[in-house]
Amino acid sequence: MASDVDTAPLVGRVGTLATLRSALLDDVAPGQTAAVFLTGESGVGKTRLLTEVGERLRQAGALVLTGTCLDIGDASPLHPVRQALRRLDTDVAEARTTSAVRGLLQVFDEETPGPDGAGALLERVTQGLHLVAGGRPLVLVLDDLQWVDRSTRQLLLYLLAGLGDLQLSVLAAIRAESLRGAHPLRRVLTELRRLRSVRVIDLLPLDRAGTDELAAAIVGAPLPPEAADQMWQRSGGNPFVVEELARDRRDGRDGLSDTLREVFLDRVDALPQPAHAVVHAVAAGVEPVEHWLLAQVVKLPEDELLDAVREAVAHRLLVGADDGYRLRHRLVAEILAHELLPAERAALHRRYAEALTAAPAELHQARLAHHWRQAGEPARALPAAMAAAREAERLHGYAEAHRHWSAALTLAATPAPVPPDRGRPGPVEVDRAELLSHAAEAAHHSGEHARALTLLEELAVDPSGPPACALHIRRARYLAAAGRSAPAEEEYRRVLESADCTPRERCTAAARLAELLLHLGRYAEAGDQAREALDLAADVPGSTSEVVLASAALGFSEAFLGDQTAGLAVMRRALETAERSGRPEDVACAYLHLAELLTGPLNILEEGVVVARRGAERVAELGLGRTWETRLLAVATNGLFRVGQWAEAEKVVATALRHRPSGADAVELLLARCRLSVGYGDVEASNRDLEAVATVLAGGGARHVLPMLILRAGLAMWQGRHDLARQAVQRGLTESRSDDVIVLATLAWHGLRAEAEAAASRTVEVDPTAVRRLREVVERVTRKSEKAGAPVRYVADGFLALCDAELSRLDDGRGDPELWGRSATEWDRRNHPYPAAYSRLRQAEALLARRSRVATAGKLLRQAHAMAQSLGAVPLSAEIRTLAGRARVTLDDAPSPAPVPRPRTAPAAPAVDELAVLTAREREVLAAVAEGLTNKEIGQRLFISERTIGVHVSHIFDKLQVRTRVQATAIFLRNRPE
Repeated sequence: MASDVDTAPLVGRVGTLATLRSALLDDVAPGQTAAVFLTGESGVGKTRLLTEVGERLRQAGALVLTGTCLDIGDASPLHPVRQALRRLDTDVAEARTTSAVRGLLQVFDEETPGPDGAGALLERVTQGLHLVAGGRPLVLVLDDLQWVDRSTRQLLLYLLAGLGDLQLSVLAAIRAESLRGAHPLRRVLTELRRLRSVRVIDLLPLDRAGTDELAAAIVGAPLPPEAADQMWQRSGGNPFVVEELARDRRDGRDGLSDTLREVFLDRVDALPQPAHAVVHAVAAGVEPVEHWLLAQVVKLPEDELLDAVREAVAHRLLVGADDGYRLRHRLVAEILAHELLPAERAALHRRYAEALTAAPAELHQARLAHHWRQAGEPARALPAAMAAAREAERLHGYAEAHRHWSAALTLAATPAPVPPDRGRPGPVEVDRAELLSHAAEAAHHSGEHARALTLLEELAVDPSGPPACALHIRRARYLAAAGRSAPAEEEYRRVLESADCTPRERCTAAARLAELLLHLGRYAEAGDQAREALDLAADVPGSTSEVVLASAALGFSEAFLGDQTAGLAVMRRALETAERSGRPEDVACAYLHLAELLTGPLNILEEGVVVARRGAERVAELGLGRTWETRLLAVATNGLFRVGQWAEAEKVVATALRHRPSGADAVELLLARCRLSVGYGDVEASNRDLEAVATVLAGGGARHVLPMLILRAGLAMWQGRHDLARQAVQRGLTESRSDDVIVLATLAWHGLRAEAEAAASRTVEVDPTAVRRLREVVERVTRKSEKAGAPVRYVADGFLALCDAELSRLDDGRGDPELWGRSATEWDRRNHPYPAAYSRLRQAEALLARRSRVATAGKLLRQAHAMAQSLGAVPLSAEIRTLAGRARVTLDDAPSPAPVPRPRTAPAAPAVDELAVLTAREREVLAAVAEGLTNKEIGQRLFISERTIGVHVSHIFDKLQVRTRVQATAIFLRNRPE
């Protein structure tokens, strides 16, 4: 319903409006995402700004969806998105868009649990949004994001990560005072602030000048100095309060108290009685309150109801829209809540509940449970709460389901009225143990591990609860998920030692305990436990899942402890067992563990890649393409990268990403693709993938943080940003508690390389503290790797060789050729061409710095160049060419394979060599200019004076007909040989 009341001008926000338009539309490239989160106190003008921006973006050609998060704490999953689509369905007249909107709404209504879980729903929602957008930029505007449900939060992270391949912008308002304590949005916003595509804008109150301007605009004239001072002191610059106080002054309402509470109460009391009832009803409802629902609650004739609503809107207490009515500010609800008697509040909520009960076609279960509960009707609230919980689980909204099941537990425990009230139904007979079981599992799935354990303890003492052995297994699962490995191990062992447990329970406990011990690095014990689980499984029909789980633990244990043949044999038998059973998840799990074993500790990369790709084809046939196939293809991609088959790895990762994976599966693939982009020197693609990973990890995923930071460091070094590389490595050492010696050794190498590069370039000072810390990490990894199995030690030793060689660069400024030679040999033996080529480059550099064995250095450079060219490693090739040019080494003696084509990034070569007019020395100078070096730095590198360099630069500018170093660099990059 449109308001006919004067609208206050938007004061002090002109710059913010322009910033938001640029960030959400003008600066967003096709296929990219962007987000702006507006935070601020209540009344600061967030909702007004959202409305203004949304309208301007709509006029600019964007499709704008607007939704509001509910504040009842147990809203339906994805509520604001569904609400936004319903609003759009009402507003648009275009048949194609209407059909797409209704099709997407039908996706929500027909969603059923499946093997792909919540990820499949995210993909279907994204596809639906594609159709709704119809090629237009899509902007999702969400108000009151502090009340967002977990499912919507995960959808936003998925879309902002670019996983949906959708040009999307998000504008959301958050009430700042709500982000306290352990609010889930606090951590998400902290992580998202790091991303270039995301902005968090703190919307501040108006300053004194803005307050005076707004008040004067409403009153119609500037306020006298004394009144202006009072306005500023009472409002604190809060636009909403300024507007209310200024209107009071304009309309001659004097004598108001100095508290805002009294201001609002006076305004409500001034309403006619019907309008007074309407405001109280909307304050008690869950916004937006639909017109039909309000009519049922206030019981007014239609004409009187419309007049009452108009009065409330005219008094600036309500706002109307197509989807219903809202209070102009939720502060009104907080104030009015204390003005009704308990019986009056209960009566309002009862009328809401009765009206919603009479409309069963709508999805009202969450609101229905809320109102019956507030009405003091636990027997009626309980079935609604249970229905809302099941609806949330159906849409994978486990956090919301947990709240509903918890509410159901409270309602079930509410005693019946004494004496009995004949007007109310009696207590509903429910199985409390069933409620506890559902609530505990929902809490576990939503990451509330402590709450899950508490509920499980209640279930344990319930006479109708499950048997003790089942409780031990479940408790162990929850403890392990909470990171409490020691008590989890004790629970599993209780099952194994109890004579009362069934063979199946003992088999399950043994298999899960073997998996736990493996994760703890207790490989020998894991192997023993896995053997026990396999022995038990032999006598338990239908225990294929346990066999696969135990076989994975046994296979990894054998491999880590040095018996590769035995480990492989166990894993292959597990795969045969899974294939015979035919259960898709077991087949997929067996393929994944076998591929990880081959490409991981065993380092049998070629076979591991074959197994991973064969497994991916198999699980796709079984209908698990989105989850298990993408995991297997990620394993294949990483294996192909390490053996130097980068072009093939690109094809594999592109195939996997067509499934639109989410969560950890998406992160694995994005990291795999980013490794390729960093190696190729594709800075834009690398940054895009790293930002997508960081977006997903903002919702949780600690085990992927170190790989992400390692790639950030590698990319920063190729850009010459050794300070950024150092920051990434130090953050990894600070935030991670990983004991994975291979990952830690890789991180340490990147850190030492960053410090060595900084010392060599003299652009950044070496950080002695960082170097000392990295030395300690290398020593710790060396000690730990000595105790690891042979395959793990074999991989770790390669990275430790790189670390030792980088330390030699820091120690004497030149590097030890022998250490770099040993590193090259180590990586040759492992068939990893990239670090082998890098080691040869550094070995040649160390030899040339000593002016010894120049012929050997030339041979090493030619070998390294051939390897880098065959990979398509552009930055590494460029550095090799730079060193060869300075040393006057010809790289053409050994023919190089053609570089890997990069059609998505490599521009077409010019038909004419624009650099042909330059002398050889001028080309050297131009190459250094393209690196961003000053004349002084170029002179130091080429051993000529700064003045001579200036002359060369002047000649280059004349010959290329340019006026700036940027223009000259562009020509160089366009014509440089690859």
